[in-house]
Amino acid sequence: MQKIFTPALLTQEQLAGIQLAGLQWTVRHAYAGSDFYRKKFDAAGVRPEDIRTLDDLRRLPFTTSRDLQENYPYPLLSVPFEDVVRLHASSGTTGKRKVLVYTAKDIDDWADMFARCYETAELTRSDRVQICVGYGVWTAGVGFQAGCERFGAFAVPAGPGNIDMQLQFLVDFQTTVICSTASMALLLAEEVHARGLKDRISVKKVIFGAERASDALRQKVKALLGAEHIFDIPGLTEVYGPGTGLDCPHHTGIHYWSDYYILEILDPETLEPVAPGEVGEMVYTTLRKEGAPMIRYRSRDLSRLIPGRCPCGSPFPRHDRIVGRSDDMFIVRGVNVYPSHIDEILSRQKGIATEYQIHLDRLEDGKDYLTVKVEREKDGDAGRDAALASAIEKTIRKETLVSGKVDIVDYQSLPRTERKAKRVFDRRG
Repeated sequence: MQKIFTPALLTQEQLAGIQLAGLQWTVRHAYAGSDFYRKKFDAAGVRPEDIRTLDDLRRLPFTTSRDLQENYPYPLLSVPFEDVVRLHASSGTTGKRKVLVYTAKDIDDWADMFARCYETAELTRSDRVQICVGYGVWTAGVGFQAGCERFGAFAVPAGPGNIDMQLQFLVDFQTTVICSTASMALLLAEEVHARGLKDRISVKKVIFGAERASDALRQKVKALLGAEHIFDIPGLTEVYGPGTGLDCPHHTGIHYWSDYYILEILDPETLEPVAPGEVGEMVYTTLRKEGAPMIRYRSRDLSRLIPGRCPCGSPFPRHDRIVGRSDDMFIVRGVNVYPSHIDEILSRQKGIATEYQIHLDRLEDGKDYLTVKVEREKDGDAGRDAALASAIEKTIRKETLVSGKVDIVDYQSLPRTERKAKRVFDRRG
């Protein structure tokens, strides 16, 4: 299929040139248009003319979520307000949400990036795309839809929830692509199976993001829906929204659109670059964003760059799936534990389903206690629960150096949601 939105040929030298020109423009634009950035650059002793090479990126100060919240309601505004056509908001406390503004060009660029994602997933204009994510101030639904319209596929703006309606749409409209959170995809897949609808639907591809999904969950969704591919789509409201990258059908990592932003992978403590292939914090610098340019934004998301070129031949670099957040880490008896590590351990264990919860408690003895609740597989033998729990406990203790209790619970006894699933419940105060 001819690529319309993806450059066919782009050398590393060409890409570096695009990035340098974009970085220089962004710094000039932000310095001239934003009081916030001007003060921040002046305090760091750096001016736009100091940015002569890509290495000079490291001279620029970081931007954080606190910066966005403290400068509410229009943080990082870098254009006259008359040029702003839309805002989107990310999560946060009431009155302190991270609000980002967009110009008409920003919206166009975002739609082009999203269309590139659909192109990377090898959609066609004959595809019917059911968008099962939230609309409103969030970037999710409107981004998926704008990209669909730019690409030329048929959009079904279903939004989240309302499972009966979603299933009816899958059958009646013969949806070929589902866009959702991983939790919503699981919920839909289980209901398709429970109601015997698999032979009546035509889902071939699922695109999901917003939360980490284990390999076990992916395989379950594929099997229950009869889908051929599941694609990961990353995205932050702070950096346009979802659509800033996608893995291709080879599923060897997420191609990110490095002609629109620079991605650094840094040690979250030292803020120095990690070794190639090592996990670190994802730090973003946009190259074309007008309304609210983002310069060295600390996302707190953890991932790694994947070396080499993808078999698909794409000129764009790749990062791995997001493994978690640096601020999601919890400490149990002096040991650092990431929820993603527990997730990975459970995904390897046979005999259990995909849903789980992590509970942290501090009892009267002053010690911390870890409990993992995980569902027994469908039609699993409850008589094996004790042995299964013991095996998981041993693996957790061996790989995380933390002792914990595992409770095997009934299949589908843990809550389902169409949004991000809450996995960690910390009641230690």
